[in-house]
Amino acid sequence: MTAAKHQVTRKTGRRTGGRAGIREVAAAAGVSITTVSDALNGKGRLPDATRRHVRSVAERLGYRPSAAARTLRTGKSGLIGLTVTTYGEEPFTFTEFAYFAEMARAATSAALARGYALVILPAASQHREFDVWSNVALDGTVVIDPSDHDPVVTELVRQGIPVVSDGRPGGSLPVTAWVDNDHEAAVTGLLDHLAAAGARRIGLLTGTSTDTYTRLSTTAYLNWCERAGQNPVYEAYPAHDPCAGAVAADRLLARPDRPDAVYGLFDPNGTDLLAAARRYGLRVPDDLLVVCCSESSVYATTEPPITTLSLKPGRIGTSVIQLLIDAIEGASGGRPPAPAPAAEAAHQVMPTELIVRTSSQPPRRPAASARATVTAPRTPPAIDQ
Repeated sequence: MTAAKHQVTRKTGRRTGGRAGIREVAAAAGVSITTVSDALNGKGRLPDATRRHVRSVAERLGYRPSAAARTLRTGKSGLIGLTVTTYGEEPFTFTEFAYFAEMARAATSAALARGYALVILPAASQHREFDVWSNVALDGTVVIDPSDHDPVVTELVRQGIPVVSDGRPGGSLPVTAWVDNDHEAAVTGLLDHLAAAGARRIGLLTGTSTDTYTRLSTTAYLNWCERAGQNPVYEAYPAHDPCAGAVAADRLLARPDRPDAVYGLFDPNGTDLLAAARRYGLRVPDDLLVVCCSESSVYATTEPPITTLSLKPGRIGTSVIQLLIDAIEGASGGRPPAPAPAAEAAHQVMPTELIVRTSSQPPRRPAASARATVTAPRTPPAIDQ
């Protein structure tokens, strides 16, 4: 058996370990080791036909580059970090949200397609988590929704690590590039949708953090209210705390100027508002229209189904990885570009999608003779703080 195995190895050009190395690929393709390296790494001045031939042979033989060899050769580890820096006290709270799950799946696939692995790092709202980061040899990092003047981003850049942010960073944060949605247009569009459905006093559930998603969305709401001649009606809470969201939804519907429509910036604002509406005897959508920003499919099956704003995190995940790897590898195979202030950094703006469901559809009003009068909200049962 041993002799036969060695004969097969010599015939196919495979190593006994079952995975071809660069020498075997070169021998099978009839080219030099340097040519194989250039063809697989997109370097050198090779004819396209040669690159295709070498890559085809490498794929047929099951060649995978050695991570250790690549690190020695290029000084790169092939590892990309992904994290949220300012979201809650627990290091991985952000992984519970549908937005992050979809974004991370897309980012992982995009990284693998270009020969990199994605490492999910703990949130660094507490500096002790940054000690974990220092033990991982990162080629670059994607940061989701950094706060204004984020110290973690500043430290990563100081260490020479390229940073691409999911979300336009505020201030002059020195990121390499960023990807974000047009939050002003998205919020304006959904508020217009609610107004067209009959809302006359639209409320907002927003956050207390300084990331630009929260700031731009809230500013867009306030600007819309000013144009529409409506007094703003909103409640702010720490978005990482789901219990605080439920309390804020209750406070909003308990106000004397109770809104007849609400937009919630975070998940699970939709279910928070449904629960609060039930406690106050309000019907959705007859007495209250509801929209929330979420990627969760659960809102298609709530009673009633809730209209959601999708930020398309899959597209964002793919884009941030492409921008980051381009920065890591450099357009000419040289060093990554120097970081730039947010206003000057390379960036992409992604579209959003309003998925309209029953909760924001114009309510079916009864005939005038039978029209019910909506009374003031009842006092709800106490909510544990």
